[in-house]
Amino acid sequence: MTLSKRISGIEISPTMKVAQQVKEMQARGEDVIDLSVGELDYSTPPNVKKAAQRAIDQNFTKYTINSGMVELREAICNKLKQENGVDYSPNQIIVSNGAKQSIFNAIQSIIDDGDEVIFSAPFWVSYPEMVSLAQGIPVVVPTDEESGFKLTPAGLKKSITSRTKLLILCNPSNPAGSTYSQKELEEIAKIVDENNIFVISDEIYEKIIYDENKFVSFAAINKRIKERTILINGLSKSYAMTGWRIGYAAGPEYIIQAMNRIQSHSTSNASSISQAAAVEALIGTQDFIDQMKKDFVKRRDYMYNELTSIDGISCYKPGGAFYLFPNVSALFKKSAGEYSIHNSIDMAMYLLSAARVSVVPGSAFGSEGFIRLSYSASMEKLEEAVKRIKMALGKLF
Repeated sequence: MTLSKRISGIEISPTMKVAQQVKEMQARGEDVIDLSVGELDYSTPPNVKKAAQRAIDQNFTKYTINSGMVELREAICNKLKQENGVDYSPNQIIVSNGAKQSIFNAIQSIIDDGDEVIFSAPFWVSYPEMVSLAQGIPVVVPTDEESGFKLTPAGLKKSITSRTKLLILCNPSNPAGSTYSQKELEEIAKIVDENNIFVISDEIYEKIIYDENKFVSFAAINKRIKERTILINGLSKSYAMTGWRIGYAAGPEYIIQAMNRIQSHSTSNASSISQAAAVEALIGTQDFIDQMKKDFVKRRDYMYNELTSIDGISCYKPGGAFYLFPNVSALFKKSAGEYSIHNSIDMAMYLLSAARVSVVPGSAFGSEGFIRLSYSASMEKLEEAVKRIKMALGKLF
């Protein structure tokens, strides 16, 4: 007996694979600092946890509507109107088990065998695999450090063919932390409109944005673009709710209803208790986010300054999310004892073995020569991680 052809080329998520390895090492008592996973070191805000506790006490533990409880979808509509300037009705919203499922459902709803899907590299590790599972064709547009790892109008135009059906845009981006201005989004939107393609706008990091950068939702560019956009968001990153598994999509009703049909036969509704907590997260106090952003700016600046002080490392300074994506290619072809560094996987394994610091190789994001580090860990852990990394890299010759 053999597995299906569509699953034979699919690997487990590289970030999840690294995280699993780290947890196994930690379970054995090994002192590993995990900078591989996109998870906040904060606790879920107290008001959100209390809302979940109330839901349990009130026995709100049954199935909800497949697309999500009405109160939550109304709260999402209000959030999108007030914060992002886009109008949706509850029947244009679906709540899923995390933003990852929302993206998966959207791709399954739109893509047929042979349809091309464009996204830029570095990309979030699951985009190409999700496209492949829908039997679509991933079309990767390379970007570079000098341009801030952004998709350019020229790069997008060059990649469009008669089979192009979808563009996936991540803003702010994972893994590079790139952010797009209104003008940059308008230029991309013009090409999208001219070529009649759909856009999945992955906006999960929208509230984690720094300096003078301002977040603009792609669906807010104009009405025509809104009708071609599936807006993806969730509560994992902004409210320290990764384990609660609440994501959502907003878009044209016929696409949302297609996603609803898929979800009805896969996971059904998201957890009722998590949905109750999500309502409080959206309508309750937002003070948590402001403090989190202040902390992240300090962590970003510290990690950026420390890493770029190491000979052979350069790095784009991110304007959003909570990752650094340093270029370590100048350290390739170096060795330390039994270790020889030839690529980003070698570098990640060396740092895990020699420094007990876990990072993700850039090859997992479609960009060899880089590694991704999350600065969502505590400052104490980041300081120790830097010390260990410098010591390990200092041994290379």
